[in-house]
This record gives sequence, structure tokens and C-alpha cells, in this order.
Amino acid sequence: MPKIALIGAGSVVFSRRLLQDVVCVPALSDATISLMDVDRERLDLIGAFAKKLVRDAGTRIRIEPTTDRRRALDDAKYVLTTIRVGDRVEVDYAIPAKYGVDQAVGDTIGPGGVFKALRTVPVLLDICRDMEELCPDAWLLNYTNPMAIACWAINDATSIKTVGLCHSVQRTTEQLAEYIGAPRAEVSGWVAGINHMAWFLRFERNGRDAYPALREALDDADTFNKDPVRFEVMRHFGYFVTESTRHMSEYVPYFRKSDALMRRFGLDKIKQDLNRRASRDVDHFEKLREDTAAKAAMKPSRSDEYACRIIESMETGLPTVINGNVRNDALIDNLPQGSCVEVPCLIDNLGLHPMKVGALPPQLAALDRPNIALQELATRAVLDRSRATANHAVLVDPLTAALLPLDRISDMFDEMWAAHGDQLAAYS
Repeated sequence: MPKIALIGAGSVVFSRRLLQDVVCVPALSDATISLMDVDRERLDLIGAFAKKLVRDAGTRIRIEPTTDRRRALDDAKYVLTTIRVGDRVEVDYAIPAKYGVDQAVGDTIGPGGVFKALRTVPVLLDICRDMEELCPDAWLLNYTNPMAIACWAINDATSIKTVGLCHSVQRTTEQLAEYIGAPRAEVSGWVAGINHMAWFLRFERNGRDAYPALREALDDADTFNKDPVRFEVMRHFGYFVTESTRHMSEYVPYFRKSDALMRRFGLDKIKQDLNRRASRDVDHFEKLREDTAAKAAMKPSRSDEYACRIIESMETGLPTVINGNVRNDALIDNLPQGSCVEVPCLIDNLGLHPMKVGALPPQLAALDRPNIALQELATRAVLDRSRATANHAVLVDPLTAALLPLDRISDMFDEMWAAHGDQLAAYS
């Protein structure tokens, strides 16, 4: 049975979901799961949780916690990455905010996303080089952001088979069902674009076009106010996008340029709290501790995450379709070839088969391309270890360019660079 290596197992929310998914699949009941993290406290907790979960579920899954990455990767068939490298909101978010660039999240796009790539992607490439030696035929299922930059670099610089995974398509499909008053099981979509800016090119209920119902929902003030940025984008561009109102607002130059705009679209109510991520992480950590210590047996259920569905399909041959982030090899005609695109993919025991989409509606491709330009420059900055190219990536960010002149963007970049100290010593 397969060995599944989870690198970054201390990411407790995702690790919990994956473990609960795996124990629910009979075909994986003899699998080995190697949990790897450099944080011993987090590793010990997720290891204890996993062992209790396996006992409670009555499976034969083996749990192997380790701080040794090479040991975790040795002979793995599937490798999942959920790592964070030097993330600090006081740098990635607070410094741009001081200059007037109010990012919503700042982990996949914008100044924060570029610097996250500079820190994180080299570590992912190191993991891939270990995989090339220790498990060259393994599939890398990457959940680490910035997704598109990470996958683009891995595809260009390594021989590892990889797909980038996100849950925005699943979550948005569920939300769209709610907006039109339909059961989730009755709706489906044909979705393609780039990560966090993929588009519901078709949205159907029981096989019939559901966009008319969605346009009716747009005209209902209560429904519109649940998701104002995405509904406003649909009003003007014709299609619904996959990322949340909060996140989507930082991918385009329209919504975060003034306090008045922020208030109009409800974004002033969800501004970034510098302590939000840390406090949320502590809450999840404590909940995992409580559940691990509880005497009551756990009753796991499957989530809608893609990773376990991929592993199950590859192991059993039972096909499934996911949306994955892969190289654009003639999949979307009017986005740059070789970039990272998010498209439907068929999974079976022969592997992963991305589906050709053709051309996006031109207005959607036009919205995606500025973000791809940033992704390309950030990828080159990582692979070439180039500070100048990283600066160029920040300079072309759509939101940043809408807010600041070139010299102020470079001043902001220099301050962020200096705040990293020796973390970026490999760049010149």
C-alpha cells in the first residue's frame, strides 16, 4: 500500500482534514502516512491526534512522525506540501499598508505574495530535488502558496510530477448553490482560469443553465451583499470568479483604491487584523489538543479536499474529476503557454489528465493576464535568484500599480527586503 508523506504536517487544519479523509477510504486502510515538520511540538500533537484517529476508525494505517524530511520522502508514492517559510504579517502586510497598499491577504499576489514566493519556493524546490533522488516517480500534491508561482517554478526547474490544489472551486460551487436556493448536489460547473481567478464558464443546475438564476440573485440586495466584489465583477464581465470577495478584491485594481470604495463593497469591515492569523492558528491548535485528549472516539467524515480523492483514484482506478493547477500546455489558448493554469483534470490509475479548455472569453483572459505577468516575473526571480526581477514583479502588481507611483513602489520593496535580513541572502 502507498506511503503518503505530508511535509509541513504542523499545518494542523489541513493535516486534520487529510487524515480524516484517508481513514474514511477502505482502499487506503494499509497505507503509511509519514508526518514531517520541523516544529517538534506541533509534530508531536498531530502525531498523537493521527494515532488516536487511526485507532478510533479501526484501520491499519501506520503513522510515522519525523523531523527528518528525507526519511519522510524515502520511497513515498504521494507527497503533500503545506509548508510556511518565515511568514510575518508585520512585514508582508504591514509594510505595504504603511505605503497605502491595503492587501486583503497578501499571500499569493501583491507585495506580500512576491516576498512569500522568494522565501517559500526555494524550499519547495529543495523538496523536489530530494524527491528526484528518493521517490522520483511520486506525485507532488502541492497546497503551499503562492500556488501559481510555486507550481510554475517546480514545472520549469524539476522533473517531479505535480499538481497544485486549492479548495476555492469546491467552496464557490457550494456558495453558488446557496445563492440560487439549490441543493449542492444539483449544481455543477465547468471552471478554468488561474488559481484564485478561475471562472465558472458554465454553471448548471440539473443540466440546465443556472446563470439566469444567479443574475437574479445579483439583483437581490441581501444576496449581493453576501459577496459584493464577486457579484460586481460578474455584473461587468459576465462570469463568476472562484475566490472570495475579500481575496478577489486584491487581484484587480477596482476595489481597494479608497476608503469610499472599501466601504461601498464592505471591505472596510474585513480589513486585515495583524493578529488574526496568529490567534486563529492558536485556536485550531488548542482544538486539536482537546480532541486528541478526549476519551470519546472520533467519528471522522470526508471533506471536499482534492488530495485524498486523487490518491484514491490513482490507487483504485475509480475516476474522478478535480480542478488542478498545471502547466499550460495548450490547455487555455489565450493565456501564456508554459504558465500555471487551473483547469478540470481527470484522475485515474494512469495518472492526472488535464482537460483542454480552449480560449477563455477575452475579457476574462484580459483580467487573468496581469496576474500571470507578476507570476512569471516572481518565478524568474526565484529561479535566477534576482532581486531586480523580484522588484519588477511588485512593480507590475495590478493593485499596487493602481495605488502608488513607481518610485514609492521601489521604496516599499526596499523596506520589505531590508526587513527580511539574511532570509534573502541567496539573492543578488
